[in-house]
Amino acid sequence: MELAESASGSAELKDWIPDLVDLLGESVVSVRDDDLATHSVDKWYASNPPEAVVLAKCREDVVKTMRFANERNIPVTTRGAGVGYVGGAVPMSDGIVLSVRGMDAIREINPADGVAVVEPGVILDDLQTAARELGWYYPPDPASLKECSIGGNVATNAGGPRCLKYGVTRHYILGLEVVLANGEVLQTGGRCHKNKTGFDLIGMFVGSEGLLGVVTEITLRLIPHPEARAMLTVTFPEFSDAAAAVQAILNSRWQPSALEITDGFTLAAARKRLGPEALPDGNAHLIVEIDGREKSLPGELAELRAFLESLKAIEIGEATDDKSCEAIWKLRREFSYSLRDTGLIKLNEDIVVPRSKLVELVNFARKLQDETGIPVACFGHAGDGNIHTNLMVKDYDIDPVAREKADAALDVLFKWVLAQGGAITGEHGVGLAKKRWFGDAVSDVSRAVHRDLKATLDPKGILNPGKFVE
Repeated sequence: MELAESASGSAELKDWIPDLVDLLGESVVSVRDDDLATHSVDKWYASNPPEAVVLAKCREDVVKTMRFANERNIPVTTRGAGVGYVGGAVPMSDGIVLSVRGMDAIREINPADGVAVVEPGVILDDLQTAARELGWYYPPDPASLKECSIGGNVATNAGGPRCLKYGVTRHYILGLEVVLANGEVLQTGGRCHKNKTGFDLIGMFVGSEGLLGVVTEITLRLIPHPEARAMLTVTFPEFSDAAAAVQAILNSRWQPSALEITDGFTLAAARKRLGPEALPDGNAHLIVEIDGREKSLPGELAELRAFLESLKAIEIGEATDDKSCEAIWKLRREFSYSLRDTGLIKLNEDIVVPRSKLVELVNFARKLQDETGIPVACFGHAGDGNIHTNLMVKDYDIDPVAREKADAALDVLFKWVLAQGGAITGEHGVGLAKKRWFGDAVSDVSRAVHRDLKATLDPKGILNPGKFVE
């Protein structure tokens, strides 16, 4: 076999790599500089190259890789599309990055059973499009839906705007096929929409961030697609006004499919990226989406608009068809990219507070910004209290002083959130970014249970080492 040059600039490789190539083939194993670099990062700032990348094409590639790694105590970090925000797919212990991105087949969409069966590398938008063509719906929709993979969604229990009405990824998983650390294949759950046979092993793997096994097949629950949807965009003078409006909407027994809030800093960045006419004036913006039967939606929209007009709204816009609704969501998905355009490092903290604490969170974020001098950009899923509270830090990745100051501010933020009964992550996961706060977020007993589960399923500790469960 011919070995490509390694990232160190020489052809000298770990002595196990030739054996891995012989086992899987040269088309599956790569030590090329560009592949090692690509698989050393996600969307967080941290980077560490692996020693080899396995570009798995089927379950058998995963099984062989895990057996090989388990026998030789080689660390394995699983990777999907690589669009995580917390360093969860960064291979901190070198070893192998096992990419399942190439396992991207939609094996089945079965309306009669209300299920889809997919491989982990399937891009979320591709699944949603395929399901909708048959009149069916897979609701979880993180903003990265055009680039994130279903396997990554499972690893982080991803949510998105519509989880307010429809729930998060876990609520749509009926079955999983998982390759364990020793290469054994676990089948749990199945095609049935109700199944109470044994422990909820599916729930254990969803959100496990690659620490317990490698997901190679997912059976998902589908629901009938709503006939129609409509949206209102509402501008407010201040963020606190928009936050109060969120609570008022929910207290008045409206059940939007999505309820998104955006602050002035984010709006200013978006106007700079997209043009001053892209968004109306105002320091806060609300997106309210409703869906349902086509005949009933116009009346509901009119009632909702009248209600919002009583809540200090400056301007209200309407979208009454798919094309205009999607144009608004396209704008919303640009917010993260707009913040990156500022040149500051975006510490994207997907904290969650009880919904009754939303206004208090807004006020606390403003206070934190004033006290630290670090801009805090807030936007996100207001309907379920999952607000992306982004600390915008200059040179966080290269300046130790800036990093120390920002981490101290994060410490204040997370401790306040936990004191309110909130959570330090709602959908991005712990990864590396929140590792130091995991101990504050869960009890001693919970940490012990995490360690025991990890030790049972991965006794040699080879799966995604260096993360929040050692």
